[in-house]
Amino acid sequence: MKKKRYIEIDPDEVLIDSHASSQFDSDQFEGRMERPISKTVLYSILGVFMIIGGIYVLQAGNLQVLHGGEYRDRSQANLLRPVPIFASRGIIYDRNGVSLAWNAPASFGTTTNTDDPESFVAERDYATTTGLAHVLGYVQYPSKDSNGFYYQEDFNGIAGVEKYYDSLLQGVNGSRLVEVDARGHIVSENVVHPPQSGSSITLSIDSRVQSALYNNVKDIANRVGFNGGAGIIMDVHTGEVLAMTSYPEYDSQIMSDKIDQTAVKGFLTDKSLPFLNRITAGLYTPGSIVKPYIAMGALTEHSMDPNKIIHDTGSISVTNPYDPTQVSVFRDWKALGDLDMRHAIAMSSDVYFYTVGGGFGDQAGLGITRLDKYFRLFGFGSTTASSFFSGPPGLIPTPDWKKATFGEDWYLGDTYHTSIGQYGFQVTPVQIIRAVASLANYGDILTPTILKGGTPQVEKNVGLAVSDFNIVREGMRLGAEVGVAKALNVPYVAVAAKTGTAELGVSKANVNSWVTGFWPYENPKYAFAIIMDHGSVTNVIGAAAVMRQQLDWMEANTPEYLK
Repeated sequence: MKKKRYIEIDPDEVLIDSHASSQFDSDQFEGRMERPISKTVLYSILGVFMIIGGIYVLQAGNLQVLHGGEYRDRSQANLLRPVPIFASRGIIYDRNGVSLAWNAPASFGTTTNTDDPESFVAERDYATTTGLAHVLGYVQYPSKDSNGFYYQEDFNGIAGVEKYYDSLLQGVNGSRLVEVDARGHIVSENVVHPPQSGSSITLSIDSRVQSALYNNVKDIANRVGFNGGAGIIMDVHTGEVLAMTSYPEYDSQIMSDKIDQTAVKGFLTDKSLPFLNRITAGLYTPGSIVKPYIAMGALTEHSMDPNKIIHDTGSISVTNPYDPTQVSVFRDWKALGDLDMRHAIAMSSDVYFYTVGGGFGDQAGLGITRLDKYFRLFGFGSTTASSFFSGPPGLIPTPDWKKATFGEDWYLGDTYHTSIGQYGFQVTPVQIIRAVASLANYGDILTPTILKGGTPQVEKNVGLAVSDFNIVREGMRLGAEVGVAKALNVPYVAVAAKTGTAELGVSKANVNSWVTGFWPYENPKYAFAIIMDHGSVTNVIGAAAVMRQQLDWMEANTPEYLK
């Protein structure tokens, strides 16, 4: 027989007042009978807990068994901090052993906490001598991220010698492991790799001559009203640069330290371009300083007898070949009378060099093709061989250039203007110093060097006659004695020189003022080039005044360079 199942009934269930049930709040479970939790719910909850527990077990195994060694090493590394040992950057000296850039304990932005292994990062210090910024340049210090880790561990050269010779000066950083406690205090440290100091270098620059040259350029620029200027003095046999300066300049210390942000911003926004190294990167219309090289071309080509007299009336007039009623007048700076080649160089006759370059009357000229040939022979229109002094190639005006630039044909007047260093002609002071040095050394085109010693680098010899060089040199000596460069007719050294005044713009209200030459005349040792940038056409004081002040200073303070 099937057994009957009896369900026990509690008295409160029997005695419940069905009439009061409507007063119960069912949302609060009033009036409801309690029931046991079903086994399904219990098993579900147990399953969830088992899954969670399994995940914890698997993760523990992953951390301890599979990746335990990795995390152990990472934990230990948190106690061991790799710290760079900064290599001592090489010192920069001038030719006399005067320190121009060196290393010193940091005086800015560092902590004095001796538990900080990076407290004593050195700073780069620079000599306070003026005029050195474009030679020395500046550096960028090692840099940290927000977590205190170095993402740049080297002192990087940004400009000048600091940049060009960075690989020599920099050295190789070392490293050490520093053990620190939870508070960051050093417990122990161990050098892993010692640093290797950078190499020191000695420049060809004499910082005394350099500073004087800068101050003289600055003085004339400020006194007369030029936008800026630059000067360079170079040994005509070795290519060693005794002085090179560009005004205005920035401050190497300020640009390296970056503490005075107002000053840094001032340099960056200065319209006078203090970061422009006018010696290597400045492009200028040369004006009459190109005339000696045209004379060399005419002598080599035998297109002009150096003793032939050209009468300079102050201008020449050329009939327009397309309209005979029209005449083009090409003026000189003054009527200079009868001139042979030597005196034409000395007096800087435009009429004479119009004739030599483009021809006039019965005198044939070189023509633009041969002008271009001899300009290039002396280094114009091409960049300096890869060196500290490399820069833009400049521009020699030619028919192809005019056609490509303006879509126009070349005319005789264009040749005339090119023959006096105008009409789009552009050169750098480095090109000028190499060219004038070749007049002094009979044809060697040198690669300038900023380092003392070493083997002179001769790019080429132009291969022209010594007798022709002598004629041009005699004209430049006359220029200093009685001609346009007579400001350099000093009693203590014989100077050969050529000046130039290059007109700028359509209105020709502004000019570049040049002087270039060499000394001593009989046995040349040094060549020089001075450019004063964008002054008034009414100025009677210019580059020659700068060089006169420089020679006077050298005679009083460094006479050994004038012998």
